[in-house]
Amino acid sequence: MRDLNIQPLSNADLEWADAVFVGGMRVQMPSMHEVIARAKKMGRRTVVGGPAPSTAPEEFDNADVVFQGEAEGRIDALVSAIESQGQQRVSDSDNRPDVSLAPVPRYDLLELRHYASMSIQYSRGCPFHCEFCDVIELFGQVPRVKSSQQLMAELAALHDIGYRGTIFFVDDNFIGNRRMVKQFLPELTQWQRERGYPFELYTEASVNLAGDESLVAAMVEAGFSSVFLGIESPSADALREAGKKQNLKMDLGEVVDRLTRVGLEVMGGFIVGFDSDTAEVFEAQRTFLSRTPIPLAMVGMLTALPGTQLSRRLEREGRLRTQSTGDQFGRPNFEPSMNERTLLNGYANLMRDLYTADSYYDRCEAYLDRATAPLGRRRIEVRDLLTVLRTSLKVGLIGSGRKRYWRLLVRAFRRTPRFVPWAIVKGIMGEHMIQYTLRDVLPRLERAIEDLTDRTPSPANLAIAPDPLTAH
Repeated sequence: MRDLNIQPLSNADLEWADAVFVGGMRVQMPSMHEVIARAKKMGRRTVVGGPAPSTAPEEFDNADVVFQGEAEGRIDALVSAIESQGQQRVSDSDNRPDVSLAPVPRYDLLELRHYASMSIQYSRGCPFHCEFCDVIELFGQVPRVKSSQQLMAELAALHDIGYRGTIFFVDDNFIGNRRMVKQFLPELTQWQRERGYPFELYTEASVNLAGDESLVAAMVEAGFSSVFLGIESPSADALREAGKKQNLKMDLGEVVDRLTRVGLEVMGGFIVGFDSDTAEVFEAQRTFLSRTPIPLAMVGMLTALPGTQLSRRLEREGRLRTQSTGDQFGRPNFEPSMNERTLLNGYANLMRDLYTADSYYDRCEAYLDRATAPLGRRRIEVRDLLTVLRTSLKVGLIGSGRKRYWRLLVRAFRRTPRFVPWAIVKGIMGEHMIQYTLRDVLPRLERAIEDLTDRTPSPANLAIAPDPLTAH
């Protein structure tokens, strides 16, 4: 097994294999096609699966076998396709397998030193109808959950190989089946407590989580410290348009504040470019984020992913340009309602504003002022001390936000030393996001703007501000 995020693929990795399996998301398609081409050149049969080929199998005609959907209960069909001659497609036929068939992942094959976090899955599917989301297309709207025994076996597998640290429950909506998750959490709490809470947990959920106090309390007790919420937009019109009705039932600022105060840090997902959006949406997003304690605000332009309700609607309307590559930092893959130059300029300026050192650390301090002190259950490991030393150098001495980093660290210590590890992690994340925005996101958006055939001047108030690192 090779994870190309952390190490290159050598010819020796391919030579021993009878068949080469490749999986990934749309943003990873260029790399997937490169691996397929290399393997075929060496005479190996190629098999591709995962999210990208499941939603757009026609884009992988270069593979010998295209496997769509989930694998449980379908291994015989996969083996038969591999053993057959010529190109084969194993269609999912809307198959929704019993997730109790999922085996314990082979965590022992991983080189743990390369990873800051591990992943586990409890459920698949989401009960909501968001127009832009492909999760319900891939996994359906009836959430299926693993048994408590399965999850404990997976946690034990990680524990037994010596892993200690953070675990991401990768469910697209951890509380999609609230009845079952409420039964599971007390068992998870007991497992964690018996072992001294070796894992700090985080996940994704819908905003209605904030309306269930007992569920939130159970998550915190089990060791969850943060949650990603698809907030999307402060615009009620945009939320209605997207079918995001669950976000209209509560004040979104209150959702974030409530979860923060009881022990769950909110990571927020936001979208610009809905049909109902006007140029005012960028200031509305900026204002919302300046008032809420969300250090990690992830903002993207609306994208029409293959197989989604949004993609089908835009195709009917004659507005779909191309299939999405999964990259949100270029021109949208459909004709937007907003003037495209206004959309790109507004998005670029919003990203620049959100990830200056001052804006980012302001949001961190807002969180620190509201948050319940972390429980500090996990023991300090040697690698934690090494992380502190590296962070002191790369963030505290030469980082772009070094003054604000030390200010956050002092502020965290004054509240309680238990906040110090959180502040160190936020320094690492912040430096990455600031540099990534300046050196990668903004230049790519600027190239997208230059690519527009409409060369009319941008309004002065939407012009992209100069890059402080390159301006003369």
